Amino acid sequence: MAEEHPQPAAVWDAGCMGCGELVMALNRKLRELNPGEILELVAEDPGGREDIPAFCRLRGYTLVAWQPGRSQDRYWIRRESDSR
Repeated sequence: MAEEHPQPAAVWDAGCMGCGELVMALNRKLRELNPGEILELVAEDPGGREDIPAFCRLRGYTLVAWQPGRSQDRYWIRRESDSR
């Protein structure tokens, strides 16, 4: 049975973007969402496994789910009403 993930309001494929550039662009993408909406992020950067959760904690976003992959990881991130 396939694992279920939250329904995203938007999906963004960051490709092989490096983490510094990725988190800056990710913040912009999340700010485009309404509070409570979820962004599905697809990223190839292996450093994202540590950096994305830390970014979410620092910026007030919620990492709802994470799915590791061979070459790409998927993250479901909710924009909260008080996100900075």
